[in-house]
Amino acid sequence: MNRILALLVLLPAIALAHKPSDSYLHLERAAHGFNGRWDVALRDLDTVLGLDSNGDGALAWGEVRTRQEDIARHVLSRLSLGTAGMPCPTTAEGDLRVARHSDGAYAVLDFRAACPVEPSMLTLDYTLLFDRDPQHRGVVQVTGEQGQGTLILSASRHAVEIPLARLSAWSHFGGMVHSGVEHIWAGLDHLLFLLALLLPSVLRRSPTGGWEPVDRFGPALRDVVKVVSAFTVAHSLTLSVAALGLVSLPSRLVESAIAVSVILAAANNVFPRVRGTRWAVAFALGLLHGFGFASVLADLGLPAGGLATTLLGFNVGVELGQLACVAVFLPVAFLLRGASMYRRAILVGGSAAIGLIACVWLAERALDLSVLPL
Repeated sequence: MNRILALLVLLPAIALAHKPSDSYLHLERAAHGFNGRWDVALRDLDTVLGLDSNGDGALAWGEVRTRQEDIARHVLSRLSLGTAGMPCPTTAEGDLRVARHSDGAYAVLDFRAACPVEPSMLTLDYTLLFDRDPQHRGVVQVTGEQGQGTLILSASRHAVEIPLARLSAWSHFGGMVHSGVEHIWAGLDHLLFLLALLLPSVLRRSPTGGWEPVDRFGPALRDVVKVVSAFTVAHSLTLSVAALGLVSLPSRLVESAIAVSVILAAANNVFPRVRGTRWAVAFALGLLHGFGFASVLADLGLPAGGLATTLLGFNVGVELGQLACVAVFLPVAFLLRGASMYRRAILVGGSAAIGLIACVWLAERALDLSVLPL
């Protein structure tokens, strides 16, 4: 019972998890250094700079245009470029523009970075929005004379060195693997969905309808392997078809559906209706989760070869992240499976708390409001 109360106390903090914000940074090698284009969501800029001057909840172009110098100053202050230990100062070029991405309107800032020497190694430090949103991602595409590379920056990995002579679709494969791992560990909705599916893995339904522990570790391991594999295959499938542009769904619909999937998975632990085929549930609901990241890759507009490599690295990272979670969870759950505390407090109580958190997410995402203050 104490654990249930602790989860409920932590609910306001946990429920702040939401769809991560993304920005898209393009850097192209030029004679003076680099030409850049940076797409930043207007909703994020409004949160930081208060662009909605009349407070009507809707941004007009006039409100954005009058603050374009403030926007350029703020955004460029969060990017540091350099080479050979010397900085490449950035300067805004032209007027601010607005572009549509899959999740809304973005401000487009064109700029140039002047390097004192011809760069062979680019050092990049990206700190946009990390102080306000730890789940923010910077999707960076660098184009040089020999090719292009794509990487995704996060709060834990925001400073990188990029060898310009060896840019290719594979040059940042490891970084995409890292992003896949973070997608599972930092994406609380994905993590709680997976946890809700794993909680009953060390139990089975008794003839009377209650929960009882499994006798051996083998059946529990096989159940977990089926659940995790089904989730991974489904996640990878929809991620791939969506990123390739074969299927496109509105961002708000996808994020709301992911919240619903977490609610269903948690509710099935409290009021079991699906028995023995949870891997099928993991597959069916996991199809939704692949769309959660696909819009990022689609909006980046990668060429076919770069997209395939990026998808592969990301999916490898997702699988590694899930396996790490299973490696920690399953042995502990197996040891605790015989205790009534596991069946009542962890399985039922924990699932109820997960369901409550997902209900808050659903309200925030479906109605586009903030139930809890940031």
